[in-house]
Amino acid sequence: MKQLLQNIKNGKTTIEDVPIPTPREGQALVKVAASLVSAGTERMVVEFAEKSYLGKARSRPDLVKQTLDKARREGFMPTINAVFNRLDQPMGLGYSSAGVIVALGKNMQGFKVGQRVACAGGGYAMHAEYNVVPRNLLTPLPKNVDFESAAFTTLGAIALHGFRLAEPQLGENVAVIGLGLLGLLTIQLASAAGCNVLGIDLDPKRILLASSLGRFNAAQRGLEAVARSQAESAASAFTQNRGFDSIIICADTPSNDPVELAGVIARDRAKVVATGAVGLNIPRKIYYEKELSFINSRSYGPGRYDASYEETGNDYPIGYIRWTEGRNFQAVVDLMAGGRLKVESLISHRFDIEDGVKAYEVITGKKKEPFLGVVLKYPEGKMKEERKIEFPSIVSRQSKIVNLGVLGAGLFANSILLPILKNNKDFELVGIASSGGLHAQHSGKKFGFQYATSSEDEIINDPQINAVAILTRHDTHADLAAKALKAGKHVFVEKPLAINSKQLSVISKQLSKIDHCLLLTGFNRRFSPLARRLKSSIANRQSSMYLHYRVNAGFIPPNHWTQDPTIGGGRIIGEACHFIDVLTFLAGAPPARVSAVALPDDGKYSEDNVSMTFTFPDGSIGVVDYLANGDKSMPKERLEVFCEGTVAVLDDYVSLSVVKDGKKTVESGAQDKGWREEMDAFAESVRAGKEPPIPYEQIVAVTKSTFAAVESIRSQSAIELNNR
Repeated sequence: MKQLLQNIKNGKTTIEDVPIPTPREGQALVKVAASLVSAGTERMVVEFAEKSYLGKARSRPDLVKQTLDKARREGFMPTINAVFNRLDQPMGLGYSSAGVIVALGKNMQGFKVGQRVACAGGGYAMHAEYNVVPRNLLTPLPKNVDFESAAFTTLGAIALHGFRLAEPQLGENVAVIGLGLLGLLTIQLASAAGCNVLGIDLDPKRILLASSLGRFNAAQRGLEAVARSQAESAASAFTQNRGFDSIIICADTPSNDPVELAGVIARDRAKVVATGAVGLNIPRKIYYEKELSFINSRSYGPGRYDASYEETGNDYPIGYIRWTEGRNFQAVVDLMAGGRLKVESLISHRFDIEDGVKAYEVITGKKKEPFLGVVLKYPEGKMKEERKIEFPSIVSRQSKIVNLGVLGAGLFANSILLPILKNNKDFELVGIASSGGLHAQHSGKKFGFQYATSSEDEIINDPQINAVAILTRHDTHADLAAKALKAGKHVFVEKPLAINSKQLSVISKQLSKIDHCLLLTGFNRRFSPLARRLKSSIANRQSSMYLHYRVNAGFIPPNHWTQDPTIGGGRIIGEACHFIDVLTFLAGAPPARVSAVALPDDGKYSEDNVSMTFTFPDGSIGVVDYLANGDKSMPKERLEVFCEGTVAVLDDYVSLSVVKDGKKTVESGAQDKGWREEMDAFAESVRAGKEPPIPYEQIVAVTKSTFAAVESIRSQSAIELNNR
């Protein structure tokens, strides 16, 4: 399928062939008929991408600070590589479209194949021939609403939410500053709600267009528009010197003039709502004297930026939140169906998707043409099964022993693992999959895979592939690993192996049924050269050890996907497993007992300031202090080992100090957490038919230990582990 993409690194906007995405549970696959280009948000993205690296840095000083902190903590070259990898990720543009459902994932009650829908959401309703869209971002279309009009639904909901925040009443006076696309929708909504509306703009053509909406549409009577130079005198006449009850700012300018004008034309205790991106230096005198309320409108309504609502499909009860973003979408299409919101006259340009780049030449001013609504159109016809794209391999190797398929093409895959695999002669990169198709296409071409697809089953069932790497979200690891093992593939699965006992049981049973495939979980730190040398320094010990692993993990907000127990598993299960595994590696056996305590969350944290104590069969004690309340500029990890007159300190996989008999040896270099060595070990085990690089009893026991640590925190008791 064709998709419009933006490369943030080099600034190029291109049309690419991308695999048709595959809908997951709670999603629909929509064949797009029309999509709307945002002259505000999308223009800003394109203009940012076209800046030089220095220009990008100047426009985002917050990201520069994060980068400098990361460089101090992890080193210059790893940070530069991470930044360039992030910039190199293709961005799908667009967030408002309409089309027909052609396939449904599970749990999509209320929707059916062949249904006409409006689609919303960045990352979902993109400029592509096909999109996967979650249920709460889909709106059924009445028969008399055409696709081009429906493509305005998301922008209409932005206007509607801003209007609702102003809380106007029937017969009140409403001013709308800025008559771009958002403003022209807002004046229609305000007029349809029974308000008297005055539009204000600098552009005579937009003023004329706004005025015509009132003259030729009976539903929009009581609507006028004037130039900025006439605004103050027109406001006095329009409101009989009382001032406006509500002022909605829809302008797109860094100037502070719209906010200042709103204060001047407002009545006492009026409301000012900003839906556009404008200067926000609020003049205290006028706002104080009139006791004005100022609100920054946030997108389409309640539910926006809430993953539980947008991604998982959990709706808010109507009795508590009347107008969610989804109900705003429905209200917009109902207004279109009733003739009270008209958008046909707002369309200035139409482009076929193949010519989509021209649309951005228009909105960024490269083509010196006036514009308003820019719509992209898509070819009609039946859906073609284009979930797989082949490209000529840029890597050719003699060895075809480890024929690898990769599931997942996110930031970790692109910045860490795929560069390693590309340069490893023991791997033949066959296929790569991501559910959306876009990232698989980009990574497949970049790293030399033979094909890219949106179907995980395509990889798992490919007879050419004998090993699968699973780099997807945590909740999918166990199921995909079990499917791949059952299909006779060797499996590398990123940590965690599972996020609950049920998933772990499925994996354990599958492992017990096979003797010809191996599984390795991505506990890379035990493969680090410095971790290996640390173990060799205590290899001949005869007594127990004390191990202390301090992790300055840094804060992650509670609404991040890793904190969701059903998706990420939480930080103990999702990341602390790494550090428990290192202790297990050094001890040579899994923990037998776990005791854990946590600091109070205080509404900010999510059981991620914890101290976990592990007792090993030989009496050794290991402590993992995993902390989210520190400063990220400090190094992340420090491991101290005390044993038989020896003290060893491993600092962030950069340096290892060993003190014995008064003598100190220090080894240091670039940070190396063992990813390369881990993949070497996986390849060697596959090629030579060796035992798995990590014993299964340790992989399973470490995973169990994370579950036990969470249980210990909540039960306030120690947990004995059965590692049979």
